[in-house]
Amino acid sequence: MSELNQSPAERAAWLTAELNRHLHAYHVLDAPTIPDAEYDQLFAELQKIEAEHPELAAPDSPTLRVGAAPLPQFDAVTHAVPMLSLNNGFSEEDIENFDRRVREGLDKLEVDYAAEVKFDGLAINLRYENGLFVQAATRGDGYTGEDVSANIRTIGVIPLRLRGEHLPRVLEVRGEVLMFKADFEAMNARQREAGQKEFVNPRNAAAGSLRQLDSRITAQRKLRFFAYGIGELLGAELPSSHSALLDWYEELGLPVAKERAVVRGKDGLLNYFSRIGLARPAMPYEIDGVVYKTNLLEEQRELGFVSRAPRFALAHKFPAEEATTVVQAIEVQVGRTGAITPVARLAPVFVGGVTVTNATLHNEDEVRRKDVRVGDTVIVRRAGDVIPEVLAVVPEKRPQPEPAAYVLPKSCPVCGSHVVREEGEAIARCSGGLFCSAQRKEAIRHFSGRRMMDIEGLGDRYIDNLVECNLVHGVADLFKLTLDDLLKMKRLADERDGTTPETVQQGKIATKWADNLLEAIGASKTPPLERLLFALGIRHVGESTAKTLAEWLGHFALIRRAPVALLRVLPDIGGTVAESIAEFFAEPKNQQAIDALLAAGVAPQGEHAPKAQLRDKLEPVSLLAAMGIPKLTEPRCRQLIEQGLTLEALAYLKIFDVFGLPATVAGALGEWMAVQANRDALLALDALRAELLAQLPATAAAEGAMAGKTFVLTGTLPTMGRDQAAALIEQAGGKVSGSVSKKTSYLVAGAEAGSKLAKAEELGVTILDEAGLLALLGQGGA
Repeated sequence: MSELNQSPAERAAWLTAELNRHLHAYHVLDAPTIPDAEYDQLFAELQKIEAEHPELAAPDSPTLRVGAAPLPQFDAVTHAVPMLSLNNGFSEEDIENFDRRVREGLDKLEVDYAAEVKFDGLAINLRYENGLFVQAATRGDGYTGEDVSANIRTIGVIPLRLRGEHLPRVLEVRGEVLMFKADFEAMNARQREAGQKEFVNPRNAAAGSLRQLDSRITAQRKLRFFAYGIGELLGAELPSSHSALLDWYEELGLPVAKERAVVRGKDGLLNYFSRIGLARPAMPYEIDGVVYKTNLLEEQRELGFVSRAPRFALAHKFPAEEATTVVQAIEVQVGRTGAITPVARLAPVFVGGVTVTNATLHNEDEVRRKDVRVGDTVIVRRAGDVIPEVLAVVPEKRPQPEPAAYVLPKSCPVCGSHVVREEGEAIARCSGGLFCSAQRKEAIRHFSGRRMMDIEGLGDRYIDNLVECNLVHGVADLFKLTLDDLLKMKRLADERDGTTPETVQQGKIATKWADNLLEAIGASKTPPLERLLFALGIRHVGESTAKTLAEWLGHFALIRRAPVALLRVLPDIGGTVAESIAEFFAEPKNQQAIDALLAAGVAPQGEHAPKAQLRDKLEPVSLLAAMGIPKLTEPRCRQLIEQGLTLEALAYLKIFDVFGLPATVAGALGEWMAVQANRDALLALDALRAELLAQLPATAAAEGAMAGKTFVLTGTLPTMGRDQAAALIEQAGGKVSGSVSKKTSYLVAGAEAGSKLAKAEELGVTILDEAGLLALLGQGGA
């Protein structure tokens, strides 16, 4: 049918398809198919038809790429599949260790890896439904990002409709938005001509462009995109390998970087890293390293994740960039736990793509080791292209007469409390505890965070104002706040800042924000035990350790008085972490703060009897070895216990050289026992052991019908979300895993179950639907 005989609907559809074809050729293939003037003519024709017939504008119309009116704000988007970060490697040894861990985890002699460049841009999740682009979200905190769909539509390389037939019902494409070096230079040239501020580097330019509330501004900046990963997939089978996934993306019309390869073993990884390093200067975009992933997706599932990073992948960072500058001052910062960190204030220097004005000196020993002094010329680098640090002093440029050597302040610069440094510790700390405003603010920020107490709406500005207005002196005070307190805070802050809100000018007082905040604080009073433990800000205690404490000891009251030896025998808790936990709870100010929290109505949920498997950990040999008595190794502890000694009997002994111990061991034991506090600690441990044994379930099965059983959830269940199903399984004593293996007891499969179902069938794993799961949990047996 000729152009003249086409209806407006037919013409609009043809123009949309034709323009999108030319866009793909120009942006993705870098092979223009028509002159710009001809493209502009077709584009103008489509704009005219859509203006006359708005109902004919297709969801993948190229006219959407010009941008739209400004948004009031970005909406929050919860990722269906979390966007987790990668662990980093910097040395050849790091890569060898990564390859070794992967081989051991897979029980293979050699592994094939997918190797790619690591873009220096902004991670994005693109969601397509039935082939049509519907939403884009930033990474955010990995679980919740911001909706930047309007801005993403302006990026020409991103298809608004995927190519091909039999497209997935849902496909989430993970990738990076970035700006090419040439486009960055051209944009900065325009900024200079217009007398406007220039961007520091392409990454900042891309991030700033993507976060414009006015997508018409984004459309004026030439952003690019490369796909490298996958989120949610429904209605299609996942390719068997990462390299096949990227090949599939190319078939769908998605841009994928050409600098990718499948390599074998650590030698293949290191050769790829070297090759990319040599090619890096000539690349059209900035990269800060390369990424390695096991190529087979089945192997990725088998390796799984540790904390918030995959075991099957690693980012291999390039060596940091370096520059020289002058130290203008050395100051100290006070961290959330009171850590005193020396910081060098520097004459501004451009290094690693940013202007650096300060760099960490880590601790007093590091300052002295490097002999950094005010006035020195120093070499600065951005370690891992992220953290500025002073690498070394240039001695020949030291001013004369020589400046004085650095001495750490004896008092906290924030609150004036004494600075203390424990024996064997590199870090000095402010002793002010909750009296130090620097620590109060940071402690409250940590305490109220999303993965801790999850107090929605309690942002940095409110925390700062509450502390500065003397309304909150510790975390317990949050739960005593009233509406009058919050309105007073707002009034004082406005007076301090010299601002008068529009509502006040109108003679009104806005209270909705305060009501919402008070409601959020109240709703946070009953956190799971592990979240409360994480929220306390104990050094070295992250989410995993907090969960271990809650799972194995069960009660907050028990955790508060657990000695180092008991903590040491728990899984994945080493000596340093155990000592940190015990020291935290041994500090009276911390116990006072916790008592105040409980008195304010905070009540941890999910408390239970200690884990039945704790019985094995409470063997006298294990506990005695965990006491850390010099020279008393576990075999020597067994030697004593096998001769009929109990911990209590040992604490009352006066002579220790009659049990066949070597003289040096018996002497060390005698010296340790000569300290009455050590004998008291051993007696207290023995008493606690007896108390715990009396509390433990008789068997692991008594903890729950599903104790020892591992479940995997897949697909969409009819009436329950996965979190709800996982909670029911864990309440019954079971464990929920993310991948199917020989150790899987049950696969709970819903609609669109996908590859996990096939894997379970292959391994002979028992498969349940939602009804089967509920029946299993309800019948009280495995």
